[in-house]
Amino acid sequence: MQVSPIIMQTWKSSDATRTVGILLFDAFSNLCLANAVEPLRAANTLSGKLLYRWTFLSLNGEGVVSSSGLPVQPHAALGTETGDYLFVMPSYRFKAHATPECGRGLRAAQARYSTLVGMDMGSWLLASAGLLEGRKATIHWDELVHFAETFPNVDVTEDRFVADGNILSCGGVTTTFELVLKLIEEHHGPMLALEVSALFMFGEKASLLDTQMKATRPHKLRMAAALKRRNIETPIPIPEVAGKIGLTDKALTKVCQNAYGFGPARLYQAIRLREARRLCLNTGFSIEEISARCGYTNASAMTRAFRREFGLSPRDLRATKR
Repeated sequence: MQVSPIIMQTWKSSDATRTVGILLFDAFSNLCLANAVEPLRAANTLSGKLLYRWTFLSLNGEGVVSSSGLPVQPHAALGTETGDYLFVMPSYRFKAHATPECGRGLRAAQARYSTLVGMDMGSWLLASAGLLEGRKATIHWDELVHFAETFPNVDVTEDRFVADGNILSCGGVTTTFELVLKLIEEHHGPMLALEVSALFMFGEKASLLDTQMKATRPHKLRMAAALKRRNIETPIPIPEVAGKIGLTDKALTKVCQNAYGFGPARLYQAIRLREARRLCLNTGFSIEEISARCGYTNASAMTRAFRREFGLSPRDLRATKR
């Protein structure tokens, strides 16, 4: 999946690089690793900036092998490095990894990393190290009951992901993606998070679980954004968007306003302009053709809106590629 670096509207004032250590163990999940790293990679690519830098670690610096047989040679051992986040990712065979050595390593790491994150079965290792005493946490749902029984001083919850001070946790590979997406939103604003989710077609439709549980409003908002992305050339009325995702027009406006600071019509425009930007950078279409493909009746109107959004015209943007 190729995405050209692009000029973005600024949503957060700081573009400082955040550092992430990813602690892997034998039998880690490839999918969990990809769901943790790929959103960070996409955020870098979409912004054209090094917003995130990550390092692969193991307890002793030796290679590890994933549950499907993929070998990974870490950059270093867990020991002296520092960072903003440490992603703890044991996945399978987690009980065998809950050793005194691992506990000592994680307790020491808490002083070097601003935030520890238990991913998939990572909360088990954090709890074994004594780092979840009196804290709220979640884990893969297959192990929720056993986790709560084994660590009675942990406030175990079925939430998809949990933040309790400087320790975060999530319950599986899909929720890993959701958690990292939430971090991107907190660091760099909701529009970058929306662009990252769109790149991976995340939120295009509600999952079976979300349907059964009457999908959360944040998920409804992602569904609305996905519906708008599929109707860019011929925009559909906002009340119709709201109806298709099971919300009233007023409810959609409220949840959109809470998430982005503006209403659904403005969000629709932002989505159309980002498609225009993508077409400017990755196709040879004329500005007139791009305008039509993005739901504008004339190129001048699109160009004015584009300049307000990104600070330069479509032609100026294309000139930056040369």
